[in-house]
Amino acid sequence: MELWDAYDAKLNKIDGMTLIRGEEVPVGVFHLVCEIIVRHADGTYLLMQRDSRKHLGGMWEATAGGSALQGENPLTCARRELSEETGIKADKLIEVGRVLHHLHRSIYVDYLFETDDDKNSVVLQEGETSAFKWVTAEELRSMTRDELATQRMLNFIEELK
Repeated sequence: MELWDAYDAKLNKIDGMTLIRGEEVPVGVFHLVCEIIVRHADGTYLLMQRDSRKHLGGMWEATAGGSALQGENPLTCARRELSEETGIKADKLIEVGRVLHHLHRSIYVDYLFETDDDKNSVVLQEGETSAFKWVTAEELRSMTRDELATQRMLNFIEELK
């Protein structure tokens, strides 16, 4: 059972309230999700392919990330998710935006991680990711909705130029 902290719309933790993954999040309450855009020193972006058994399986994501576990702050969550899904250890993450998503009852905190590590050192996470590739910003922008799990990340990438 995965436990989450509960937050208000301004990312203030709601004391005494715990959310459980898979159970409905009450209206006006949100859970924290962190996403990390990985940009290589050569200007390319890391895409991770979702495992075929997951929701939106086979589609590409322009981020690594996921829900914060109870007790995690956004930065701790982002570092853990990046390490779990890619094998990348991040020392410096730059927050690039926040999105309040009422339908998903989530607050997305988005980070950028810039690296010059070997591009082939990415490690896939069993059951989460099935492939990775590095693409230019132009290639990423040309991907269709049938290929890319979330178009929302394109806005952040566009702003990172």
